[in-house]
Amino acid sequence: MMTKSESLFQEAVKYIPGGVNSPVRAFGSVGLTPRFIERARGSHMYDVDGREYLDFVGSWGPMILGHDHPAVRESVIKACEDGLSFGAATEREVEMAELICSLVPSIDMVRMVNSGTEAVMSAVRAARGYTGRDKIVKFMGCYHGHSDAMLVKAGSGVMTAGVPDSAGVPAGCTADTLSAVYNDLDSVQSLFDLCGDQIAAVIVEPVGANMGVVPPAEGFLQGLRDICTRYGSLLIFDEVITGFRLGLDGAQGYFGVQADLTTFGKIIGAGMPVGAYGGKREIMETVAPVGKVYQAGTLSGNPVAMAAGLAQLRLLRDDPLFYEKLNRKGDSFYGEIERIAEESGKPVRVNHVGSLGCVFFTEVPVVNYATAKTADTQKYAAYFASMLKQGIYLAPAQFEAMFLSAAHSEEELAYALECIKKSI
Repeated sequence: MMTKSESLFQEAVKYIPGGVNSPVRAFGSVGLTPRFIERARGSHMYDVDGREYLDFVGSWGPMILGHDHPAVRESVIKACEDGLSFGAATEREVEMAELICSLVPSIDMVRMVNSGTEAVMSAVRAARGYTGRDKIVKFMGCYHGHSDAMLVKAGSGVMTAGVPDSAGVPAGCTADTLSAVYNDLDSVQSLFDLCGDQIAAVIVEPVGANMGVVPPAEGFLQGLRDICTRYGSLLIFDEVITGFRLGLDGAQGYFGVQADLTTFGKIIGAGMPVGAYGGKREIMETVAPVGKVYQAGTLSGNPVAMAAGLAQLRLLRDDPLFYEKLNRKGDSFYGEIERIAEESGKPVRVNHVGSLGCVFFTEVPVVNYATAKTADTQKYAAYFASMLKQGIYLAPAQFEAMFLSAAHSEEELAYALECIKKSI
């Protein structure tokens, strides 16, 4: 008998490309039908068939407090009572900007946008406008949204699909995008040796979290900082995943390296559609209406999204032990997965940074795009199916992260480890 999820998917493919509104929601790479989610609370999600799942996706990261946190929910309800959108300035936008600038030392000014893709696109434009240069260096396997210039050897769903570039992107749009090898400073230096005076910026995920999870090698981020400073280029940290996930000052605080520009995503809206980019005052003042770099958005700084984000960020700020506890939970949980993998004797690698983690089905250490691509996606598909059957909801693709939240209890994590032991 067909489940309601299966029935909905049959309808969805008639009207939505692939039946999903984002490729990372597709279950094609794991050979299954997407589960259609009806509601979520804490660490659990519930699909339209009434099945309950222990969730390790967390809406791809922003649910760091767990789903439907009471304080966030109440803030959203209150904001909705005042109106959903005004297309005009609001006090909450100012409060959000002040809060972000107070938490992230490298940011003097910030501009709200509507997604991580938009944040990156805008930050790259600002970098080009500020430096007067055109070329951008990115890293193979790092995903920075779906704007044309960034879809060059990208990560996330593009890796799973086996499509390193996208149709519909004119060659001219990527002519100034240079690709380097993550964790390989020599590959970056080689590009600067060739055309350093033409490079506006280096953009990097400080933790590669869209080719699974790939931590930066010791000295890698500082090396990027030094190269950019030496050549007068800007360093952009794409913290759509790591921002307010690893700590209040994101990966920059976690690793002790500051960027010139930083991008954020849905975590600053507690999961609602929102993004932001910010940095040094002299760079941000090149942005319209002050400067000549044009960027606009009718829904930017949406009052409901700002209310949700303010509630979440203030809760994170006001708990001085929050990140210590969450990162310790991550160290323990992923450490146990690594122990299980070692005892199994199977070719499994476990990478993690704080509450971010990934299980790779490969024999080699995963340190960059090329080594991530050695992972056996068929083995991951079998692992995913086994975990889903036991009520564990993981990313339906090898090259995505697992996210822990404050809502995951020790008992729930212990159950997940038992499931992993049966599934690897």
